[in-house]
Formats: sequence, C-alpha cells, structure tokens
Amino acid sequence: MPDLLCMGEPMLEFNQQPAGPDGRRLYLEGHGGDTSNAAIAAARSGASVGYVTAIGHDTPGESFMALWAREGVDTTTVIRRTEAPTGIYFVSHDAAGHHFTFYRTGSAAARYRPEEVPEAAIRAARILHLSGISQAISDSACDAAFRAIELAREAGVKVSYDTNLRLRLWPAARAAAVIHATIGMADIALPSLDDATALTGLTNADAVADCYLRLCPLVLVKCGAAGCLVATRAGRTRIPAHRVAAVDATGAGDTFAGAFLARSLAGDPPEEAARYANAAAALSTTGYGAVAPIPREAEVRALLRAPASP
Repeated sequence: MPDLLCMGEPMLEFNQQPAGPDGRRLYLEGHGGDTSNAAIAAARSGASVGYVTAIGHDTPGESFMALWAREGVDTTTVIRRTEAPTGIYFVSHDAAGHHFTFYRTGSAAARYRPEEVPEAAIRAARILHLSGISQAISDSACDAAFRAIELAREAGVKVSYDTNLRLRLWPAARAAAVIHATIGMADIALPSLDDATALTGLTNADAVADCYLRLCPLVLVKCGAAGCLVATRAGRTRIPAHRVAAVDATGAGDTFAGAFLARSLAGDPPEEAARYANAAAALSTTGYGAVAPIPREAEVRALLRAPASP
C-alpha cells in the first residue's frame, strides 16, 4: 500500500500559450487538479503515492490513468464512472498573473460519497493529504473528505491539509468554517499567505502561524516569491525563495506540498523538507502547465547546491 494517499479532483488542463504568428489564442493540453499535482510531485521526489478520486470513463479519464501509470502513482483507489465526466479547466495569463476557468459541475469527483472512501488503504498509509478544493466541489465530497480524515486519525495516520481556497466554489463563511475545522484535525497545515488573509484578515505570515498553531502543531505558510515560514509551537524558520525565470505559477503550491511530504516521509525534519519543497516549487514555475514542469529530485538537488542569486 502507498505511504502517501492524496484525495481530491483531477482535471484536464488547457493552459494559454503565447499567441501564434496569426494572433490566435493557443492552449497547451495538460493535467491538473491540486492534489493530483501534489501526488505527482511527491512521486517525482521518490515517495510511494496513491490517489483517491473518481474520474469519468472518457478521454480525459483515460489520459489521467495513463499519466498516473507513467508517474508511478497507484490507482487502486481510483473509481471510474460512466455517468459523470472528468472535469476540465482553462488557464489564461495577463499582466496580473494567471487566471482559471473551471468546468467541473457534476464531475465524477464531485459525486464522490463517504461510503466510497477506501478504508483499508487509508489505514495502511502514513500520510493522508487533502485540500480545501477536495471539500469545496460538493457536499458529498466534503463529507467524504471528513470521513477519510476520521479514518486516518483513528489509525494514527498523519493528515496533511492545503487550504487552496477557491471562493468561486463555496461561500466565504462556509469555506472558513470548514477549512478551519479541518486544520484543527490536521497534523500538517499548508496555507498560502493569500488564502490565510482571505480567511482570517491577517496579512503577516507570523500572525497567520500564531493563529493556525492554535489548531495544528505544524504550519507552513507559503508566501510565493517571498519563500515560506515553517512554524511549530517550539519555534519557526523563514526559508527564502529561489530566483528563477518564472513563466507560470500554476501548481507551484501543489508542488511544494507534494515535495514537502515526500521528504517528510523520507525522514527529513520540517525545515529541511521545506527547503527542498521551496526549491521544487520554484522550478515548477519555469514551464507552462501544472504537471510538466514539476521537477524530479536530481533537478531540485542541483538547485539547492547552486550558489544563491545576488
């Protein structure tokens, strides 16, 4: 059984590319979905990983099954549905950054139910990883996520949680209530500073850490180009970002999560795992799409050995 189980919704991705000579808008087909991205990032860094989800019996679903097979992600706990599709999304880019348009209503993953949660696989894992999106896509998916967390806690399996706030999916009050309740059930919390500001009104990473350490013993505040803050109740460490030629930040936070969990499973202390994850996340921004630019361990180690940029 895999050491790390990630749970959520995979989505086929169409990522906007620079316009062609005739000015037409072009899109690169790829794969996305936050916890699927995290699973692949963990697998590329050497972890034993499985995925818990439902996908359609359709072309995007087949594409994901082929992707996970190539990446070594176990699909024993992937359900295939004939009555519901695999979700898709589009990424566009402008001077303000990257923007998402989703087509996921009624998707196979959104129809996931608590009774479909794979109890044996969760009990056999070492870490269960979920996100706010895993819960936001539907009420039944939210209930299933809580069921998975309950099983993990009963079995002594650690719970990792990335807030990944998407206010288009659910009302702000419900999002805050569910996300904060879940952080209170987690062993590892992975909020971005932007998410935390929207959820709490706090704009300082240390204040966010203070807030969430009341709920969870290990908090990693992802601060984008400013790096991250690793905080426990015993102390905290700021880890600076790496300077890279970034072109697309899609999936960078997911890469951070997967890389951090892979190194945690390998025995690294939180600060060292976060240094590795910071480098992996930076490298993931140097190409287009969520999955293709996710680095492998050798690439991350090379960046960590490189002299710091002035």
